[in-house]
Amino acid sequence: MKDQNFKIDRCSWCGSDPLYVKYHDEEWGKEVTCDSKMFEFLVLESAQAGLSWITILKRRENYRNAFAGFDAGKVAQFTNEDVERLMQNAGIIRNRLKILATISNARCFLETQKEFGSFCNYLKSFLPDEKPIINHWTSLDQIPASTPLSDTISKDMKKRGFKFFGTTICYAHLQAVGYVNDHLEGCSFKNNPSVLAV
Repeated sequence: MKDQNFKIDRCSWCGSDPLYVKYHDEEWGKEVTCDSKMFEFLVLESAQAGLSWITILKRRENYRNAFAGFDAGKVAQFTNEDVERLMQNAGIIRNRLKILATISNARCFLETQKEFGSFCNYLKSFLPDEKPIINHWTSLDQIPASTPLSDTISKDMKKRGFKFFGTTICYAHLQAVGYVNDHLEGCSFKNNPSVLAV
């Protein structure tokens, strides 16, 4: 029988929006182990630059449809005609620079993949012992917007040609894909060991 007294505690940033709550519970902070999901987050995070995450989350399926199901190989082949088509798509953020960056980032993603065997391997190479970092914050105001780690990774990615991926976006990406676990102490999902692999 289910314990009627069981209470789920969450990080307060997700509020009560069902989409945000689902994202917090099922994805945020869970280690991503496949490159297709990694590329999806990279596209969404770079689209977020200057905007709120919920703004992008609400458009996620539109992005999936617009960017070939987040298939990096297909997005890398996008042409100027595709850019113009995307500029007419009201379901995504119609920012030409961000659209162009998504296409060039797909090409950089494939090059990095080729060099490291997978993009996950590349990101993990920056982590201590190639394992996710687990932080122990007790309040949201303790969580940094960026760290020396995100500084280092974003600089390296910039050298590799990635755009719209500065240190703040990079840190948000590391949190999203579970390479940095910033669930607050006391959050019911802090120590959830499940891995997001599909």
